Amino acid sequence: MKQGLFRIAENRPLTEKVSRLCLEGDCSHVGEPGQFVDLRLEGLFLRRPLSVCDVEGDRLTLLYEESGKGTALLRTLPEGTVLDVLTGLGRGFDRSLAGSSPLLIAGGTGASPLYGLAKRLCAEGRDVTVILGFATAAERFYEEEFRALGVTLCVCTEDGSYGRAGFVTEAMDRPASYFYTCGPKAMMQSVCARAETDGQLSLAVRMGCGFGACMGCRVETISGGRRVCKDGPVFGKGEILWDDLR
Repeated sequence: MKQGLFRIAENRPLTEKVSRLCLEGDCSHVGEPGQFVDLRLEGLFLRRPLSVCDVEGDRLTLLYEESGKGTALLRTLPEGTVLDVLTGLGRGFDRSLAGSSPLLIAGGTGASPLYGLAKRLCAEGRDVTVILGFATAAERFYEEEFRALGVTLCVCTEDGSYGRAGFVTEAMDRPASYFYTCGPKAMMQSVCARAETDGQLSLAVRMGCGFGACMGCRVETISGGRRVCKDGPVFGKGEILWDDLR
């Protein structure tokens, strides 16, 4: 973990609720896709954790959805604003298990950590398939960015207004060596139940400290209580006790 100051280079909306935040600073502690950062926002007691979407040199890209006071405030910050950021947090995805043809399934802003993962897997020469799920056509984002990586892409909308109609699980009809998923709880639970291979999922829960000291993000697993910020946010397919997940 490293604490540092980052300057906002870009903070612009992608949809009505989702924005892209690009920060410039010391990214040396940002390692595996699936890790997250914790932002301090003026006037708020707790930091705001955000999954890392991409990192290039000293430029860090984050995607976030306006869902409360913190993200609403974040959306108003102009370019040039300096933020106090904790980087290198959490346990990322294990790419060594991906095999030759991994399947990545995202719901909404769950696309953020999966973009960085897809980028690494493609660079390693794997045949990557990505399924992006949204409620409507108006809510979709990062479609072209994923296509530019060279992945096989399927976009699903629940109302059928764009791409394939239905839920992401209905598009899991192609062979895969392994899967990775991130999104709403119900979606990931369904993905894990539907998948015929092993895989990993990334949880998003409320956090306190963000680095394992407060136990505020504890979840129940088959091995007992685990801290999402320290032991996760990435867990294996069969680890989470879904009925106990808040």
